[in-house]
Amino acid sequence: MSRMLDVYLQDKLVGCLEQTDSGDLAFTYDADYLDAASCAISLSLPLQSDAFRDSRAKAFFSGLLPEESVRGRLAKYLGLSEKNPFALLEAVGGDCAGALALYPHGEQPPKASDDVEVLDDKRLREVLDLIKRRPMLAGDDGYRLSLAGAQDKLAVGFKDGHILLIKGGMPTTHILKPMIERVKDSAHNELFCMKLARMVGLDVPEASLHFAGDTPYYLVERHDREIGEGGVITRVHQEDFCQALAIAPEIKYEREGGPDIAACQDVIAKHSARPAADQIRLLNIVLFNYLVGNADAHGKNFSLLYKGKKPELAPAYDLLSTAIYPDLSERMAMKIGGKYKPKDVYPRHFYRLVPDTKTAQSAMNRQIETMIGKMMEAAPILKASLIAEGLASDVFDEIITMIEERAERLIE
Repeated sequence: MSRMLDVYLQDKLVGCLEQTDSGDLAFTYDADYLDAASCAISLSLPLQSDAFRDSRAKAFFSGLLPEESVRGRLAKYLGLSEKNPFALLEAVGGDCAGALALYPHGEQPPKASDDVEVLDDKRLREVLDLIKRRPMLAGDDGYRLSLAGAQDKLAVGFKDGHILLIKGGMPTTHILKPMIERVKDSAHNELFCMKLARMVGLDVPEASLHFAGDTPYYLVERHDREIGEGGVITRVHQEDFCQALAIAPEIKYEREGGPDIAACQDVIAKHSARPAADQIRLLNIVLFNYLVGNADAHGKNFSLLYKGKKPELAPAYDLLSTAIYPDLSERMAMKIGGKYKPKDVYPRHFYRLVPDTKTAQSAMNRQIETMIGKMMEAAPILKASLIAEGLASDVFDEIITMIEERAERLIE
């Protein structure tokens, strides 16, 4: 007997996700939703009456779930198979990235309530420890929250300096990330990279570092949320580039079949509300990631936001210098001009990311020079500012050294 989950966008029923007796998935848009001529939930799932069968449905909906070891621990805790995205979404799909939510067929989404737990330091330390064993606090006590990614994290609220656990259908506003085990000062690293990105003009959410006792954690505003008049919080739909291209999350890296930079640029060119501006924004993020040493900028770390009928490139997120850690792979998730290894990348390889014209290549060269100039100036200022706030870390100097070394390679 097949099983079904109703799929909601905001408070609108958009369709049904079905798992057949054989375990295959199928997604079908609701007829009333189609009649209203609303937007599709994904570029890979355009509006149509016919069902989307296993590969397309699985690529998109599996992309709403955590990945790698986090998914494994989540499945183990819930007593489910990590290879069964339907069962996992049934358990945790009540509040996903963007504005989607999944509920058992026929069950109405809960009305937003103020079922909120304000965490003191003791309780917060307990939660930080608990999510290592129980990802996203999944279980039977009201939490049905799902976040993609291979790192432990938790969707929360934040008010008056306190972390809020939200159960009652209200949108969460922030993502909390504890320190990554065996990755030195990962929270300081991501904070530095995100703040540096903002200083040099990239569009990034506001990020901060906090402590529960002496335990640090990273907190970042959700870019898929908007706060309107009276503080009303609205979910904003999004999808990452793997979902947009119908690529399963387990093959998110280019060398495994995941998106390359050209494919991302093509999506923007064909579908963005502002294609030229977003293509430049994407190249600036790629350039920034190269200079800070973020080798893990794969297809799920770039997204589209749906604020109107056409999407736009989402703010940059998950900016972390992985290259300062010798135990992590130096190979970049996406090739730059045909090269995976950073030491093989020179200006001519960035030129291959733009049209083969003198005008386009000159513009790319100006982007490189401008980005290097801004980062070289801003990084020491940011380091001094963070130290003044009591947030010293050796990773700051290591990231600055990385920027200097890579900038030297790009300066002709």
